[in-house]
Amino acid sequence: MDVAAIRADFPILDQEVNGKPLVYLDSAATSQKPKQVIEAVNHYYRNNNSNVHRGVHTIGTRATEQYEGARERVRQFISAKHTEEIIFTRGTTSAINLVASSYGRANLTEADEIVTTQMEHHSNIIPWQQLAKATGAKLKFIPLEPDGTLTLDNIKKTITDSTKIVAITHVSNVLGTVNPIQAITKIAHQHHAVVVVDGAQGIPHMKVDVSELDCDFYAFSGHKMCAPTGVGVLYGKKEWLEAMEPVEFGGEMIDFVDLYDSTWKELPWKFEGGTPIIAGAVGLAAAIDYLTEVGLDNITKHETQLVEYAMDQLTTIEGLEIYGPKKRAGLITFNLTDVHPHDTATVLDSEGIAVRAGHHCAQPLMKWLNATATARASFYLYNSRSDIDRLVDGLRKAKEFFGDVF
Repeated sequence: MDVAAIRADFPILDQEVNGKPLVYLDSAATSQKPKQVIEAVNHYYRNNNSNVHRGVHTIGTRATEQYEGARERVRQFISAKHTEEIIFTRGTTSAINLVASSYGRANLTEADEIVTTQMEHHSNIIPWQQLAKATGAKLKFIPLEPDGTLTLDNIKKTITDSTKIVAITHVSNVLGTVNPIQAITKIAHQHHAVVVVDGAQGIPHMKVDVSELDCDFYAFSGHKMCAPTGVGVLYGKKEWLEAMEPVEFGGEMIDFVDLYDSTWKELPWKFEGGTPIIAGAVGLAAAIDYLTEVGLDNITKHETQLVEYAMDQLTTIEGLEIYGPKKRAGLITFNLTDVHPHDTATVLDSEGIAVRAGHHCAQPLMKWLNATATARASFYLYNSRSDIDRLVDGLRKAKEFFGDVF
């Protein structure tokens, strides 16, 4: 991969922060956008801005073609069987909530179980907490190994014939753990449970084939994969989506409305009430084209090499604790002894280095780690070894500064 050429596609990276060239290591929070995506959204607004589906005029037709073309582009990207299995949402959070509110409330009772893990983002815990409270279902957690991974033995012990939903992240946004989704799905299906995958940290960094994974639902956000904010996707198997009721009601998702009753459109539109996220879908399609051209396998290989190099360099810093398994996706979460991660991030920012600090919307996992907060450096296709060298130098400066203070 020609990282220098890729970096040239991202205008925001060509700037200084606090007098230093920007090193952006916060892609797990949101990725930067290439000029190809920016230009695609700009072109839509300049030339094709119109509402979709309802109009018969020319630009309305063009907007509809772009919007529905984006849906087909997503289908191809994740190897779904049917275009109507692709539901556009505001992001991963709204996609998971849709499943919990529609499928969950219609199918779970107090005799049932929802299985998840302590490594989940809040977006994949809170909807299931609320579902459990509403239905009386029991919430269960697959135990984590000391390095933050799951074993098949513990997965098999936790999922039972009472389990109706298994909600699992593809990649932990804190630990970098890559979960064995295909194996988990196989076990869950043996017990007739459905599998909901939080793919927010998975799909930007690796090739995802939902037909091969065999999961029932897969949720992800555009903004973590070079697309605009405010657009995401819920993939769902057609059999489940057809049986589910919509959770938002209004224009666009209806077939017929009378004074006292209404009927819904067919898939996928019954889940897309109101004016949809047209420009976001256009940007998402452009981002998919960009990532496809670079190659997901190339991105995975590049990030693996960056993580290996970063781990080698970071472990030379005395007093730096790294959380998570040795084999991981493209992020590293850490703390300097006796230094709050917000202070660490502030010193790094003074050096032009952007990292994330806090609980990363994973407070149950922070409790498991016995940490109130951590710092996180996350990598993407536009990062290089020199970025990691800058990170290591910045951490040494933070350690020296706070060592002098204390």
